[in-house]
Amino acid sequence: MGLSNEMGDAAQMPAPETKARELQRAFDVFNQVSLELTQAYEALQRRVESLTAELAVANGELRRQYREKEALSERLSLLLSALPAGVVVLDSAATVGEANPAAQGMFGEALTGGDWAAIAGSRLLPTDAPDEWQLGARRVAIAESPLDSAGGRLLLIHDITVAHELKANLERNQRLAAMGEMAASLAHQLRTPLATALLYSANLAQPELPDAARMRFAGKTAEQLKRLERLIHDVLLFARGESIGRDVIAVAALIAEAVQTVEPLCRQKGVALRVAAQPGDARITGSRKALGGALLNLLENALQACEGVEGVREITLDARVGEGLARIGVRDTGSGMTPETQARVFEPFFTTRGQGTGLGLAIALGVARAHGGSIEASSKPGAGSEFVITLPTGPAR
Repeated sequence: MGLSNEMGDAAQMPAPETKARELQRAFDVFNQVSLELTQAYEALQRRVESLTAELAVANGELRRQYREKEALSERLSLLLSALPAGVVVLDSAATVGEANPAAQGMFGEALTGGDWAAIAGSRLLPTDAPDEWQLGARRVAIAESPLDSAGGRLLLIHDITVAHELKANLERNQRLAAMGEMAASLAHQLRTPLATALLYSANLAQPELPDAARMRFAGKTAEQLKRLERLIHDVLLFARGESIGRDVIAVAALIAEAVQTVEPLCRQKGVALRVAAQPGDARITGSRKALGGALLNLLENALQACEGVEGVREITLDARVGEGLARIGVRDTGSGMTPETQARVFEPFFTTRGQGTGLGLAIALGVARAHGGSIEASSKPGAGSEFVITLPTGPAR
């Protein structure tokens, strides 16, 4: 019985060869895992070296960019300091964050940290031109640009004192030159109504003149004297120029006033007046009287152009506003102008009407230019004419 148990235990024990094979397989697995770990470590080491090299390159690039930006910042700082124009940087609360030396010199005080509204209110006086201000003895122009999405602003302040004086002298010299060229024409314009008035007044001295004829001659004399008065008024207005003032005028109101004045005249002469204006709430800064007079001048010219025309007699007044400009057009169905007449229509004393002074359109053009605008004329013989006055608009209030 004991012998049988010993034989069974011996049969259950693995043979030496089996143990050797299992041990060999275990060593093989160990070697394989060791190899894979070694390879992974080497790959990781190479990756670390690569990342280290890339990081070194990136750091070098950042240092280069930093040096370039530092140099650019220094150059911009030097440029800002050397600029003859004033530069003021405002934050969203309109507090002065930075101001270059030119701006400090213009205002004669430290600006940084101050409230711009208070500084401007105490130091800047409005002038007769938009975006131009009187700063002590200086005249400055201020341009404003948005700086960032947070509401910051950049103000560029130009000292235009010398340029303004040169412009004023140039305009004065141009008017004087024009007056010199007009002297001969003016003498002719004055001579005709003056001679007519003298003739009628001489007839008034006849004692046997009937009362009816005396009244007629007195009326004719007064008519010629009024013509002389109007001519002298236009000449003085042209020679003096027109101060544009600081009135804030709604374009719609300007058009309504002109229509109210000219509509009865159109009905009297059988001319239809169409208004196709869409000015919205656009406003113009300047002289209400001067601008109203210029627009009325264009409408009266259109009315006179329609006189004696067969068929449709119509005046169209329209207004379009966009891109900071108001364009007010006066179009008629009159006989139109030849290219030669159109080329001279704004010349002082040039007129195609016997009773005209020839100064109306010249004065209107002067008013438009004084307000920073212009007048353009387009016409074809037999197809009517159109005059468009263009004026800069300001922000709606």
